[in-house]
Amino acid sequence: MDRSDGSITLSSLDRHSHMTHDSTAASPLRAGKREWTALGVLALPALLISLDNTVLHLAVPHLSVSIDPSGLQLLWIVDIYSFLIAGLLIIAGTLGDRFGRRRLLLVGAAGFGLASVLTAFSSSAEMLIVSRALLGIAGATLMPSSMSLIRNMFLDSRQRSVAFSVWIACFLVGGALGPLVGGAMLEHFWWGSVFLLSVPAMVLLLMLGPVLLPEYRDPNPGKIDPASVLLLVISLLATVYGLKVLAGKGFDILPVALLLAGLGLAVVFAVRQRRLTHPLLDLALFRERTFTVSLTTMSLALFVMSGSQFFVAQYIQMVVGLSPLETGLASLPASVGGVTGALLAPVALRWMRSAYVMTAGLTMAMIGFAVLTQVETEGGLVPVMIALGMLNFGVAPTIALGTDMMIGSAPPEKAGAVSAISETCQELGLGMGIAILGSVGTAVYRAEVSDTLPAGVASRAQDTIGSAVHEAGRLPDELGTAVLAAAREAFTDSLFYVSVICTVVTLLIVVTIAVLRPAPRGDGHVLDSADELDGPGGSGMPSRTSS
Repeated sequence: MDRSDGSITLSSLDRHSHMTHDSTAASPLRAGKREWTALGVLALPALLISLDNTVLHLAVPHLSVSIDPSGLQLLWIVDIYSFLIAGLLIIAGTLGDRFGRRRLLLVGAAGFGLASVLTAFSSSAEMLIVSRALLGIAGATLMPSSMSLIRNMFLDSRQRSVAFSVWIACFLVGGALGPLVGGAMLEHFWWGSVFLLSVPAMVLLLMLGPVLLPEYRDPNPGKIDPASVLLLVISLLATVYGLKVLAGKGFDILPVALLLAGLGLAVVFAVRQRRLTHPLLDLALFRERTFTVSLTTMSLALFVMSGSQFFVAQYIQMVVGLSPLETGLASLPASVGGVTGALLAPVALRWMRSAYVMTAGLTMAMIGFAVLTQVETEGGLVPVMIALGMLNFGVAPTIALGTDMMIGSAPPEKAGAVSAISETCQELGLGMGIAILGSVGTAVYRAEVSDTLPAGVASRAQDTIGSAVHEAGRLPDELGTAVLAAAREAFTDSLFYVSVICTVVTLLIVVTIAVLRPAPRGDGHVLDSADELDGPGGSGMPSRTSS
């Protein structure tokens, strides 16, 4: 029904009146120039959040000299942003459903711009940690709001697939531009300048958002349960923190305890949701096959991608010996492959179902992982670049189409919460990939290098290849060369084992999609669950009114 503030709500009356409409009625409204222009506005947060995350790693050496943070402070500077994004995504998505997705997006954009300025001009480690925390809080509002608005603006299923693919491609472009743009700016300006990149884009979003973006909200959101909010935030923060510490430092009692505590609180949260009349997270969504399969597939795809690329990045820098900027340039085939795969996915839907497109892409990714198993210590740069291009090209359709299918499988009034679930599981998939595969690869490296290091070399060289490179630089030339050769050989072996695991897991994902793929409908297009509920092409979606 139309609202005086120009927003759209979906009531049972709307659905009933639409379902009883003449069966010969026109197909769902197709998006026009306004919606496609608005998609460009919504792509800005995707591009900038990924860019903001990558430029920090380039700025760390410069800010370390400028504000001299302690080791613990530096860890918080790097991690607090992603911690808070992962911990607050579902809360932010639920708030968007209740109070308006456009409203939350614009508030988040304003907060992100202001926090970026504070980050750029931070004069102490404490100020930088607080600024990065504010960036994380604001960033958590941007992603689910953007994804849910795409879900509501593009009612035609094919157009929506294209829209999500473009949005995912912009996210990948941001990650690719980070090292290049950040590296160039750090050569001419102070370390904080890289964080000012987001300010003009946020200003543009604030100017064009109210004009181009419609408002949507759930008309019957129910009450927010404070205990559920607390349980969810603490469980996610504990889980993410445990994963990140395990990935960075290896096995330790504290991160394992936090990880188990986080998972335990997640179980308590789930039990509580089943007893509430208005749950913060509707667990009934997980009974929908399309939703669950898409979510699991995306999480596992990101698991193998992040775990492998964690080792590939070290291989390029520590084994091949490229600088950070050269590493960014060497990663361009991966970025081009990812963007191309995301953009070609909706084109392939003209001839194949979504499940087949995802299966074909993941088969390509599996070949890419197999190529990584053949990488040698010497002359491995070109095979690595080819493998990265193949696996990113193959994984991108799964992320793009999986996101579309999952969000399309939920009722439109829950799109914000579902978008947030998608983003949260993707964050956890990325974190678990680095933590689990990182632990496996590190164990292999330590086992291999301990047998080949020259006698008398400090045990610190056995921890990581970075430590070995550092130790080798402090030793006499001949001994340092021997240490470096042993570390590089051992690390290449660890990359082999990690790549084998990624190949097997990707094969399992392909089999899962083949067995549990969505059923086709009469026109040959994939039957998203949205077609059964209120999504594009279904009978339950009311007409759109722009604000």
